[in-house]
Amino acid sequence: MVAALLVALPFLGAFLIPLVGMGSKRIAYSIPAIVLLADLGIALSLLPQALRAPIVVSISGWAPPLSINLYVGPLGLGLAILISLLGFLVAVYGMGYIHAEPKEKYHMLVLTLITGAIGMVLTGDIFNLFVFFEILSLSSYALTGYNRDRTGTEAAVKYLIQGSIGSAFILIGIALLYGALGTLNMADLAARITAGDPMTMFLALSFLLVGFGIEAAISPLNAWLPDAHSSAPSSVSAILSGIAIETGAYAVARIVYTVFPGQGIMFVLAIIGIVTLLMGEMAAFHQHDDVKRMLAYSSIGQMGLIVFAFGMASQAGAFAALFQLVSHTLAKGLLFLAVGYMIYRVGSRRISAFAGLGRRMPMTGTMVAIAVLSLIGVPPFTGFMSKLAVVRAGLMQHSAVYTGMVVLVLVATMIEVGYLLRFLQVLFFAVPETDEVAELPLSAALPIAILAALIIAIGIYPQMITGLLHQAAAGLVERAAYIKSVLGAL
Repeated sequence: MVAALLVALPFLGAFLIPLVGMGSKRIAYSIPAIVLLADLGIALSLLPQALRAPIVVSISGWAPPLSINLYVGPLGLGLAILISLLGFLVAVYGMGYIHAEPKEKYHMLVLTLITGAIGMVLTGDIFNLFVFFEILSLSSYALTGYNRDRTGTEAAVKYLIQGSIGSAFILIGIALLYGALGTLNMADLAARITAGDPMTMFLALSFLLVGFGIEAAISPLNAWLPDAHSSAPSSVSAILSGIAIETGAYAVARIVYTVFPGQGIMFVLAIIGIVTLLMGEMAAFHQHDDVKRMLAYSSIGQMGLIVFAFGMASQAGAFAALFQLVSHTLAKGLLFLAVGYMIYRVGSRRISAFAGLGRRMPMTGTMVAIAVLSLIGVPPFTGFMSKLAVVRAGLMQHSAVYTGMVVLVLVATMIEVGYLLRFLQVLFFAVPETDEVAELPLSAALPIAILAALIIAIGIYPQMITGLLHQAAAGLVERAAYIKSVLGAL
């Protein structure tokens, strides 16, 4: 039951913040960092056991499929570690960055978002996947409009409308599955799925992919993302880009790999990934004014690359997708946090306002450069190894079509190189618009430095995570092993 604390602690922390705040605001604002550091410690302590065999936790005491269960395998636990790590760093960053009131609600919403994200990657029940998705989504809507300005409110409303449509699609898909198969346990659904009416199963799959695809920002379901990520506070943008859309991609992968025998849909998923990648990168390339909007479109492109890798329907593709997911989380988290303080210092999101700012804020500028070089795949940073894994997985398909898609991935990477190096040129070589600008405070410098260190360390020594990622990919691809570990575990 220790694994259940990974979900329970952030949720409990969210309730504690207003209570503790009545006595000490300073202690209350530190609760997210404390809780998420504890979550990270618990997840790391469970990792050796999960690598030996998945941990199946029955919440109600009944054996699956009657009970609601958590499935703590290499994939879910690895993502929980990543979510807790980025959540902890953003919580530390937010203690000095967030100034708008009410601060208590900001910290509560961050913890509830993390609760939803961790619950999504650990649950073994498809209805609870929806419940945790709703917790994450509602928190995301509120955080997007946290500044309560016109652009933030408009972005939050757009996000809410499209997210609500996605939630309705998911609920309809779940209802179709339950009506046809009489179970909500994902392992039990996977074992019974071939007994269902093919048309009903196809409709259920379609509804679920559209619903979770909205959160994963796959084309053409991503209209909400540029406004939401650019209008939210930068610490929230880091969470949305580094956690929220990744959990949407996880849900898509879990549905097509585990619940459904998804070979028939995988090629379509790969095509959707390529389209999303090219559209995101081209939109980012044509963004010359708003730096956060450029980074938001970049996130769409990165999600397309991840979805393309998942669509290969192979263990190598799943490994590459997960590696790219980790790489994107670290790099985009670092970028949004570092750029966020630059915006705070100059008071503008205009790219032209960043002229020479890398020289005015050399430490922050260096961190931005590390993140950018990782995103475009320059060695020795993490992004080089993850993109190489995607290219290798595509070529291993031994298909002219997938080889053509790999060529399109390389074309998209060249587009990405163009706009990100253009941004670095403005940052370091353009004539400054501002006088001397103060560097980051310690509360922001520490999480940013940790993210940069991880990008370099994993890039130089990828074996830090590749063993875990290989096991996670195997656990995702091997449906029979998942079914057996859940239904035969208790």
